[in-house]
Amino acid sequence: LACGAAAAAAPAAESPQRASPAASAPVARDTSPDVRFIRGMLAHHAQALEMTALVPGRTTRQDIHLLAERIDVSQRDEIALMERWLRARGEAVPAAGEHTHHGADHPQMPGMLTPEEMSRLAAASGAEFDRLFLELMIRHHEGALAMVAELFATPGGGQASDIFQIASDVDADQRAEIARMQRMLAGPLPAPGPR
Repeated sequence: LACGAAAAAAPAAESPQRASPAASAPVARDTSPDVRFIRGMLAHHAQALEMTALVPGRTTRQDIHLLAERIDVSQRDEIALMERWLRARGEAVPAAGEHTHHGADHPQMPGMLTPEEMSRLAAASGAEFDRLFLELMIRHHEGALAMVAELFATPGGGQASDIFQIASDVDADQRAEIARMQRMLAGPLPAPGPR
């Protein structure tokens, strides 16, 4: 009976932890690693959109234009998904333009550009812009990978299937784009020669 009582007590001990987000919603909204991750990633993605918006008129490279379009589409899709995730949990969703984007606003957020770096990027053009855009976007994407790793390293973080899928998709997208940008930074591929 003692073993049976101990076994019966175990689920009861776990149930307050499982029920705690609903029972203490105001506290959980501020401290949940999943919500912190989503809110941080919304601001992170918003800055990437600021960066891609600089591409038209500053580069003549078609591959940079295509890369920026791909980043823009994927980040907007992920932003919409993350906003739906927040709404489904009764969390407030920042209105368009309410995200704070600069590294000065998020000094602890990996990969975020400072206002000075954003200004430098906005002032550049041609080959200088291309190099800066690729270098800074690689660093920015690496910051997103660090945020995913931090989520998964946090006890209780990223455990639900939906948040695990969101974080895993962010990780996969950023890794693929980093690899592409590193190849682009190394130089344009030569035109295929005659066979």
